[in-house]
Amino acid sequence: MRIPSKASRRTKSADPRELRKLRADVTAAFPALGTDQASELVPGKEELSIVKLYAHRGDAVTVYVSGGNPVLFELEKNLYPTVYTLWSYPDLLPAFTTWPLVLEKLVGGADLMLPGIVVPPAGLPQVQKGDLCAIVLVGNRAPVAIGVAAMSTSEMLTSGLKGRGFSVLHTYEDHLWRSGDKSSPPFIAPLTLDPPDVSEEKGSVQAGPALQDDMKRLTLEGKEEENGEDQQMCGEKTLPEASEDPGVRGLNPNPADSKTLQEQMDELLQQCFLHALKCRIKKTDLPLLTSTFLGSHVFSCCLVHLDPILCDCILEKSEQHTVMKLPWDSLLTRCLEKLQPAYQVTFPGQEPIVKKGKICPIDITLAQRASNKKVTVVRNLEAYGLDPCTVAATLQQRCQASTTVAPAPGAKDSLQVQIQGNQVHHLGRLLLEEYQLPRKHIQGLEKAPKPGKKK
Repeated sequence: MRIPSKASRRTKSADPRELRKLRADVTAAFPALGTDQASELVPGKEELSIVKLYAHRGDAVTVYVSGGNPVLFELEKNLYPTVYTLWSYPDLLPAFTTWPLVLEKLVGGADLMLPGIVVPPAGLPQVQKGDLCAIVLVGNRAPVAIGVAAMSTSEMLTSGLKGRGFSVLHTYEDHLWRSGDKSSPPFIAPLTLDPPDVSEEKGSVQAGPALQDDMKRLTLEGKEEENGEDQQMCGEKTLPEASEDPGVRGLNPNPADSKTLQEQMDELLQQCFLHALKCRIKKTDLPLLTSTFLGSHVFSCCLVHLDPILCDCILEKSEQHTVMKLPWDSLLTRCLEKLQPAYQVTFPGQEPIVKKGKICPIDITLAQRASNKKVTVVRNLEAYGLDPCTVAATLQQRCQASTTVAPAPGAKDSLQVQIQGNQVHHLGRLLLEEYQLPRKHIQGLEKAPKPGKKK
């Protein structure tokens, strides 16, 4: 059962008896809390009020409010902490990690499915079916939701992390959270942090006083290689405001910002130029082509935040809990390494044909037969939509030579055409001029007989 989005409510102050019972219930429900922490969570009657929420179907939810924020709620005689409480006590419940995009689904009313769980290097927390758990996002231990485990940890692993993992009761940004001060989750550093991989080259280009003043405002971290030379790379550390700039996140301007989109992008471009000037560019590199500047100094300075699809595609299992963003050039390299070659052939009036692997060129060779006679052999015509029998009949008529069609050696379901004599010249004209095939997909045309010298 979720916290109701719309409900009637009734508020009252807690009396001493209710406070004593609530403290005892908190201590029993959450053994990780000590007596002092339980007293902090459940203060005196002047600071704690009780709110009764009644859903449309009559279900009652008791909410305990302290300092203007809901800290606990009771549902069906079970006591649960809110996200406000878990931000102060992040280790109160066993925590499972998911992605920021999944949180949008949870706020919308969905339960947490096991494919959305991120398995950390240390493994999943050990829980039993029905245990109360916290849900956190990658890179931040501040809980954003609480839910009841639909199965034990061993059952989760046995199922291959498929199926429903948690029945979600309460999330950040739901109705219960809105009844408080609506603060955002704090940043609580993960137990294992990514090692810094940011470096900088200092003083590679001498700039004027105005540029030097602008460059002083840039926040860059330096790191030298082991051999003593400066590593000329900005890495993931970029503009001080780039992570919040609308241009970096998808070119969507902030309505509250008075600057136009063009002004924002001009400012971002200038910042990228200053970073490149300070980190990577030498005097000998100037003047710089715009294409080189874009590819080497703008794209490499962007942060790309990884979503679940990208993580599944390009990250190793050991990286999925620790790597949350990659430089643009590194992301592109990893994506290209994961791709498999494929090709598409389109014929007029037909649907495109897509196949795996690399397309083989039409192969033209010369061979010796009995009595030292030459023959021309053509393979791989089918890949380009050509019927070997039709090609053989056309060449027989044009060359006035015998042709045969036979299975190609070592190729399954493929035929080769054999023409008597060196007919590469006629074959080339047929393929290039009549069938209009690209020359780059035909190999062996250089074997055509050279014209004799005129006497």
